[in-house]
Amino acid sequence: MSATGTADTAVITLTEEELGPYVTHASSRRRLTGPGLPATAGLLTCASLRRDGLRRLADATGDSDGRLAGHLRDQLVIGELLAHDGAVTEPVLLDGATGEVSTTCVFEDRPELMDRDPLAPSLDALVRFATAVDELAGLRGRFASYAGRRGPRAAAEASRQLLAVFEEGVAGGEMAPLWRMSALIRPLALVAGPGSRSGLTLDLPARLLDEEFGAGEIVRFEDVDFPAALTHEPTRRFLREVGLPEDGWWFTLDTDVPLPTLAEHWADDARSRHLPAERDRLIRLGYLMEDTSLVVDGGTGAVLCWSEADTALRPLNADLSTLAFTLWLIHREKSLDAEHELSDAYEQLADTMIRTLAAVDPIACDPSRTTPTDDGWRYWPGMFEDYAGGGLYA
Repeated sequence: MSATGTADTAVITLTEEELGPYVTHASSRRRLTGPGLPATAGLLTCASLRRDGLRRLADATGDSDGRLAGHLRDQLVIGELLAHDGAVTEPVLLDGATGEVSTTCVFEDRPELMDRDPLAPSLDALVRFATAVDELAGLRGRFASYAGRRGPRAAAEASRQLLAVFEEGVAGGEMAPLWRMSALIRPLALVAGPGSRSGLTLDLPARLLDEEFGAGEIVRFEDVDFPAALTHEPTRRFLREVGLPEDGWWFTLDTDVPLPTLAEHWADDARSRHLPAERDRLIRLGYLMEDTSLVVDGGTGAVLCWSEADTALRPLNADLSTLAFTLWLIHREKSLDAEHELSDAYEQLADTMIRTLAAVDPIACDPSRTTPTDDGWRYWPGMFEDYAGGGLYA
């Protein structure tokens, strides 16, 4: 076995002897002994091949009592899917006889429940698919031309281009959910460009929210609605000219009274003694959950959430432009799920959403602690990954 290249480009190859009798599929043997597999490719890592060599799934899971289904026992572990935070999730399997690539969810206590989920028709296709997604994420290779392009048209073109890679690879077969959601959701990060006009992180396309939610669902504010603590002019302008949806699924805007500071909102409540020190400059826009206020720092425009239950102040979004993008992204995902049933692979969908949001607003997904009461938990990734809550279902 050998690994060549830098940490970012390393490939892993196997010798004919290391393939042994397990891989009889000719093109799979050529791939494994020739070009090899990427050590890491964004969604995929094959680093376990370097550490453990080529193993049967029965050996990798320690299935000594034979509870794995017969069609799974001799599947070969060639790597694992990667989550947005770098954690390994599902093993990636190669059928040594047919060359088909699949994944499986490992149930350590109930291996008899395990089964295969198709991922790619061949190792060559798997590498092409993973490479294409990586190139989109980095705006390089076949997607390098999008580095200076933003807007709905650019996002739609990138989506079609990525989808074409996958469709060509499956040649009329069924596309795995991971690739379909990658093609439909990951390019949405291109919808908004850097904030040169707005003074915020993003310049949103004109009427983006109105067209997605309906013009009647967008609330815009007037100067009379702003407390004196709201001095950040780009934030004031955004609330006047762009606005926010009144109901953003995981967010509800307060529209009954002029926007209060967090201190004013809780002025007559005994719980006010637990408010953060910044209470007088945090303006409450609404709530995320029953006990979680969404607030904006009146001086900087940063968007945070205040949890009454945890008495914790945590970052939520970089500013109102990325908050609006997040709400738009969630609404768009639900429309896509209604059409394509993406949530049938819920964990992969949640991870795709987190990756897409992080590409636009790293603050929303970065667990680095930024306030004295910040524990690193982030609201949007937490909501996306809440399978029981099922918020990503259409």
